[in-house]
Amino acid sequence: RSNPYEANLLRDGVRRYLQLPADQTVLILHAKVAQKSYGNEKRFFCPPPCVYLSGPGWKLKQEQIKARDLGEAGFRVCGYMGLDSMGSSLMETQKLSFEEQPDAKGFGCAKALYISDADKRKHFRLVLKLFFSNGQEIGTFHSKLIKVISKPSQKKQSLKNTDLCISSGSKVSLFNRLRSQTVSTRYLSVEGGAFIASARQWAAFTLHLADERCTRSEFPLREGYIRYGSVVQLVCTATGITLPPLIIRKVTKQYAMLDVDEPISQLHKCAFQFQGSDRMYLCLSTEKVIQFQASPCPKEANRELLNDGSCWTIIGTETVEYTFSESLACVREPVSPVPLIAALQLTGGGDVAMLEVQGEYFHAHLKVWFGDVEAETMYRSPKSLMCVVPDVSAFGSDWRWLRYPITVPLLLVRDDGLIYSSSFTFTYTPEQSFIPGQQVLSDVPQDSDKLLDSIHQEFTRTNFHLFMQS
Repeated sequence: RSNPYEANLLRDGVRRYLQLPADQTVLILHAKVAQKSYGNEKRFFCPPPCVYLSGPGWKLKQEQIKARDLGEAGFRVCGYMGLDSMGSSLMETQKLSFEEQPDAKGFGCAKALYISDADKRKHFRLVLKLFFSNGQEIGTFHSKLIKVISKPSQKKQSLKNTDLCISSGSKVSLFNRLRSQTVSTRYLSVEGGAFIASARQWAAFTLHLADERCTRSEFPLREGYIRYGSVVQLVCTATGITLPPLIIRKVTKQYAMLDVDEPISQLHKCAFQFQGSDRMYLCLSTEKVIQFQASPCPKEANRELLNDGSCWTIIGTETVEYTFSESLACVREPVSPVPLIAALQLTGGGDVAMLEVQGEYFHAHLKVWFGDVEAETMYRSPKSLMCVVPDVSAFGSDWRWLRYPITVPLLLVRDDGLIYSSSFTFTYTPEQSFIPGQQVLSDVPQDSDKLLDSIHQEFTRTNFHLFMQS
């Protein structure tokens, strides 16, 4: 940076942020597929797209606005959500009102969005625009791609059509409609550590394929696409709470089909039988989740009769999370586009190691920071940044004495001081000869510059390791 004063000011601000992060997170949850509406019929997206606002930075920002504007109403967050082809008219979007939940997160839901048959696209994205109620724009945020389908597939699925199949480890939502009435829709969710059937909020569950021969305590997970008759486990992505092992069954006219093993498809009707039980199925009763015992079918041994509450619709879901912090400065510009880091690629080594940061929504006003050290950064494309890996001595002279790996967080910082944190870190690893336990520096003579320089040179010519924290 040309101005040393500004550079030092920014570095001090990044250090304060690292000590006490004041992040603002926007989390968008939505389904992977959307059923098209025909004529005057409106098939609202189910489950409805949801937005969660979390992090201490929201409260900090609201307090700043409240102090500046001297008003109570100006700091509330509001938003609009629509499809990415709708243009800028707010009349074509749905307004979101955020309510504070017991866990202090803000929650908003777009219940009336749909895609008409006039829209010929096969894929689209949702667009979320957030504002403070004093009119100040926060930013624009996009969902992941959503596939448009005309109706749930009734024919046997082929693994050649993998975008409609559901794989082990993917995220799903489950909902139930009594007598196919939209107003009776209930979503499997988790509240207070228990599974519930909610008319308001839905949870995303990771659906794992398991080895049928193992007990619940072992439960090794397997890869592959999920078929009917498989033993699976549902794990809530937000809380980690799990249901016991379940056998997933195909549902046809309120019967559980025991002999079907075809791949599961989006928006299929299915049932979940508790493994090892006597025809007990996952069921809802109003807002409670209970077990229901199915009746055997006397004429057909491969079927079991279910009630309405045991028949679930399954759909794949996506999550996209945007995190930023305005704690360094009073940023007037929108925070978007918020960059998303997907992967890191290291090239070179020795005196010059280059790191490629891969992801989305990058631009020329971003710099890569290794902890509180700014790296020389080059913009390549909206999906790629290149930077020079800073020498370990940039973290201070004390690092020259270290003989163990050091790990620093990876940040992206905008020209105006806006910080975008990530789940990625960067680790400097010294050579094997300098691992703790070997007394390399036990006796350092007074005239030790040559020794230090030698150690420092070895230290910076090491392998670098990249990993993502969960």
